[in-house]
Amino acid sequence: MEHITLLLAIVIVTALVFDFTNGFHDTAHAMATTISTGALKPKTAVAMSAALNLVGAFLSVEVAKTISSGLVTEAGITPEVIFAALVGAILWNLMTWLIGLPSSSSHALMGGLIGATIASVGVSGVNGGTVVTKVLIPAIAAPLVAGIAAFLASRLTYKIGKNADEKATAKGYRTGQIASAGLVSLAHGTNDAQKTMGIITLALVAGGVLSPGSNPPMWVILSAGLAIAMGTYLGGWRIIRTMGKGLTDLQPQQGFAAQTSAASVILASSNLGFSLSTTHSCSGAVMGAGLGRKGGVVRWSTATRMFVAWGLTLPAAGLVAAGSEFVTKQGDWGVAAVAVFLIGACTAIWFVSRRQVVDHTNVNDVSADAEPAGVVTAAIAAVTPPPAGTPANDDLKTTIPAPAPAGSEPTQPATV
Repeated sequence: MEHITLLLAIVIVTALVFDFTNGFHDTAHAMATTISTGALKPKTAVAMSAALNLVGAFLSVEVAKTISSGLVTEAGITPEVIFAALVGAILWNLMTWLIGLPSSSSHALMGGLIGATIASVGVSGVNGGTVVTKVLIPAIAAPLVAGIAAFLASRLTYKIGKNADEKATAKGYRTGQIASAGLVSLAHGTNDAQKTMGIITLALVAGGVLSPGSNPPMWVILSAGLAIAMGTYLGGWRIIRTMGKGLTDLQPQQGFAAQTSAASVILASSNLGFSLSTTHSCSGAVMGAGLGRKGGVVRWSTATRMFVAWGLTLPAAGLVAAGSEFVTKQGDWGVAAVAVFLIGACTAIWFVSRRQVVDHTNVNDVSADAEPAGVVTAAIAAVTPPPAGTPANDDLKTTIPAPAPAGSEPTQPATV
């Protein structure tokens, strides 16, 4: 570490800041359904998730190797390029956190890296084949696979427990949710913490500290794991509210199915070295589980906004990173200007977020103007019969005046 320059130190610190934002941005993936169903108290949930994220950071380096030596060519990549990439990723993370949308921190990082690389050395600096096979294809496949798995798992759990006592079943699944949430947190550590490890390793290679193709040093693994754990403990309460209450309404059975399905997809991708978006996997699983219960609905207007954010992540982070790279090319004053811009933008976003605070005390609150389910899901709910044994909903009762016999006083309305 004695060869690390001031610029390289700035890049490493900025990478750890990104890792921190990744932690609180993605806490919802593991704990939103656990918190919304009451399986764990909010602060207990994020503390557990933070600890398991740290453990997961030490389990594999395959994703880190994909980032550090597979996505872009190491030749021509400088610390300034990596700094610009991180600026784009951090700002996108904070903007989507501010509006409570679960976008992909992974894609923000990769979009920033691609945009800064193209601005620096041209399109030839990006390994197109790796982008397609290990980024774009998993981005499409992950939510579909996790969603279908969660849908089928939800249907199976309700079928198995249809004759069981409802309260006992719910209690059992809440216990299962704690275990499955822990598995998602562990999986998140094996995938997302490694992305920062990969970026720092790439910076060390670009700065001449490590030779090309090197694995992340132990101090890089430890610092990345601690940064994402601290961010996770802080809790991204705005996104937790969206995932837990804004996208669909989950019962413990569905929460267990969603988390187990998402964890399986994430762990499998980590072993294969796919830089998978845990956002896509967990969001797809939540929607699949939401539809897995008879009468369950997904708020497609919220989901549509989320899909739009997914589509904008790579290009938006890439454009900001490319602009930042253009400025950093100008020399030390350019790097300083971009650093000041980043600090100022982060501070402004934080102050805006204080206007309407969302934290562990109100994360499960649903405001009076909460978004309705939408036309499609309302129609599905209206025509879907309730599960066997479910009592009629008193809120749907309608009063119709009963016809009175001729010459008699009107009778009381009949309830239907």
